[in-house]
Amino acid sequence: MATISAVSALVPRLEGKVALITGAARGLGESIARMFARHGAKVVIADILDDLGQSVCEDMGLEVASFIHCDMSIESDTKNAVNATVDKHRKLDIMVNNAGILDSPKPSIIDNDASDFERVIKVNLTVLVGDFSSNGLR
Repeated sequence: MATISAVSALVPRLEGKVALITGAARGLGESIARMFARHGAKVVIADILDDLGQSVCEDMGLEVASFIHCDMSIESDTKNAVNATVDKHRKLDIMVNNAGILDSPKPSIIDNDASDFERVIKVNLTVLVGDFSSNGLR
């Protein structure tokens, strides 16, 4: 088993791939971006934390990482992130929807509002599910 692990560490499994990763300015998203880049991918970090996201890109190297501001609760921001990625790299192979939000804690389930729930679901689950066919993505 150790041999397989050692071999996979040496083989760039994502060479030539382009990945758009949301919520990648810190935490799990940043780790995903760094791992993808180590495996040969070009990564686009999409986040609302502009300074932090740009700093991560500079640390990774601007030849492999770039940043775009993207508020996942705004559909036009997500479309812009996809379009900017395709414009820059001429393709998009991988999309990681890592960004997520929480609603403020409520003392009782009956205090939850449907619009708050729908906003959380939209950002956390559905925002990257869209019609990107205008970009030639299939």
